[in-house]
Amino acid sequence: MTLLLFASPPIPALPANQQLKIYGKPINHRHLKSSRVSATRDDVDAFTEKSSYLFKLSSTDADSIVEYDLRKIASVYRRKPLILLRRVFQVGTTFGWWFGSRFVDELMERSDQMFPVRAAELRKILVELGPAYVKIAQAVSSRPDLIPPSYLDELSLLQDQITPFSSEVAFNTIEQELGLPIDELFSEISPEPVAAASLGQVYQARLRQSGRVVAVKVQRPGVQAAISLDIFILHFIAGLIRKARKFNTDLQAVVDEWASSLFRELDYKIEAKNGLKFRQLYGGIQDVLIPEMYVEQTTRKVLIMEWVEGQKLSEVKDLYLIEVGVYCSFNQLLEKGFYHADPHPGNLFRSYDGKLAYIDFGMMGEFKEELREGFIEACLHLVNRDFDALAKDFVTLGLLPPTAEKEAVTKALTGVFQNAVAKGVRNISFGDLLGNLGATMYKFKFRIPSYFSLVIRSLAVLEGIAISSNPNYKVLGSTYPYIARKVLTDSSPQLKSSLVALLYKEGVFRIDRLESLLTESLRARTEKALVKKQTEDTDSRLITKEILSFTLTEKGAFVREILLQEFAKGLDALGIATLDYFTSAVIPFAAPFSFSSLTEEDRINLTNLRRLLLLLSRVQSSKSASVEVKEGSIYKNQTTYSEEASLVFYQLASAQEVLPILSVIPELPPELQQEFLHLPADLAGRLISRAAARTIRRMFL
Repeated sequence: MTLLLFASPPIPALPANQQLKIYGKPINHRHLKSSRVSATRDDVDAFTEKSSYLFKLSSTDADSIVEYDLRKIASVYRRKPLILLRRVFQVGTTFGWWFGSRFVDELMERSDQMFPVRAAELRKILVELGPAYVKIAQAVSSRPDLIPPSYLDELSLLQDQITPFSSEVAFNTIEQELGLPIDELFSEISPEPVAAASLGQVYQARLRQSGRVVAVKVQRPGVQAAISLDIFILHFIAGLIRKARKFNTDLQAVVDEWASSLFRELDYKIEAKNGLKFRQLYGGIQDVLIPEMYVEQTTRKVLIMEWVEGQKLSEVKDLYLIEVGVYCSFNQLLEKGFYHADPHPGNLFRSYDGKLAYIDFGMMGEFKEELREGFIEACLHLVNRDFDALAKDFVTLGLLPPTAEKEAVTKALTGVFQNAVAKGVRNISFGDLLGNLGATMYKFKFRIPSYFSLVIRSLAVLEGIAISSNPNYKVLGSTYPYIARKVLTDSSPQLKSSLVALLYKEGVFRIDRLESLLTESLRARTEKALVKKQTEDTDSRLITKEILSFTLTEKGAFVREILLQEFAKGLDALGIATLDYFTSAVIPFAAPFSFSSLTEEDRINLTNLRRLLLLLSRVQSSKSASVEVKEGSIYKNQTTYSEEASLVFYQLASAQEVLPILSVIPELPPELQQEFLHLPADLAGRLISRAAARTIRRMFL
């Protein structure tokens, strides 16, 4: 159920003994019924009109399908074969007529002209068939990159502008569920709903006891019965499709996962608890607003929550709040694991004080820690084009069976993702990745685990909302900075192991990957002042300070150890290169016959030292590229590594490049300054250990 909060002036305060008011008119409780009738909309509730035969369940049958249990649902409708057959006939003929009309349009070459007409007809059909079909359409309506504009405009109306049911029925439901006359519950209530969607509708009211303005959500009658029957039919069809097409994914399990979440959404007590938990976990994020839930005054069919004034996020095109939404989604999916599984435009608002407001907490998902870490690793390996490791990640996530041939999968994934990733992490489209994966999924028996369908839907819908404001928006590109920062700072042994595996290949330090992770992690912002042009135009002094601050904190300890280790290796190699250089200079005639004491590992360490200095001093990437040496041709002769040593000396001697590092130290917090002062001694100890080990090795080996 989507809660749309229209802009309206606050309800004025009333004395506690004031009669119930509907739009300012006092109403006695005994006259409430006639007033409700006059306040009801004249529009026809198409779902009730066309599908009301579904509502006719006994109280025993209705109580037996409060929770999703396919066996109980089957037992109910097997005793009602006529209703089952009537529903199959209704759905089949309704969609058959619509697809037939589209086919005729194609034959008559008038498809483009009839697009708006068919889109409006499809929306009406979905409303008539009920909540299950509306819910499917709501997910699709959040993808402007996949759906034609005419259909998008019509389907978006399903988010919050469905014809409401009778307010008389709604008010009676409130009284029955809460056990009190409506005038004892509220001092004011709107005569008509301010929003109506597939599962229920919302009224604005003021609580009589506290005087607080609240939203009152009332469940649409008959939805439980309609959804139960439709899911029973869809589950059966999913089984037939899988057998006929030999799908690898258990389509029935996907239907079960979706159905379970939908049934939980029908219980407003669960939604209130979800909202309370969501507020506790994410309410403290800057510029995120989670409304208060009145759990004690909520029942299975009536929900009372704080009223929020605002506009749809998709209507205001606030790119900053979209970034806030990405950051909040990152926390949901990859930090806490409790996420909003239905973030369509009707559920995300910009409040009048400029905050991102989440509403409707009926459909939530749980992402287990081991799966979260597997997802993070998959993103890392995808961005860094490590397709062999990505194939293993897919097995961990349950997307591939353990028996899959790894080499063939790696080759296929390289072909699928190589071009997409070559554009850079900030240009990777989540939708494109899913689209390109289709044929490969079928060939290698990919499966979509039931838990993963909601995660994919959440990410795809989020990207769809963002695309409506910025056509070039990429959700993975915006999320990756938070993934990079988490990998660099998380204490999880699994992620630490993944970081080491990412940075070292066959024992060789991959500094380019560390540069990428550090650079991307610095884009992980939520403050308004730092959202604009976060990378190219960011002040180098600020970046230097950020890198130092990060590496000196407790969270950066693991990365600090890696950096110190690589600095020690580089300085040790520099010492050897310096000795070789001066030996050649003092005895020039011996140069053609001299044998360098530098090993291949030392030469690579020398290159890494220079690049580390470049990284900390933030020399522009073009300068770095001009002196970069490819791995395949490193130090082919004495002149090459001598020049490399000269470049390192130049980097050390250049005050212009080194001073920014030193000048930011006084700006660091005192505890970080103290940590920085410990680094030289730590580095010296590592150098002495390396020198001693090398001396012993050369003496005895």
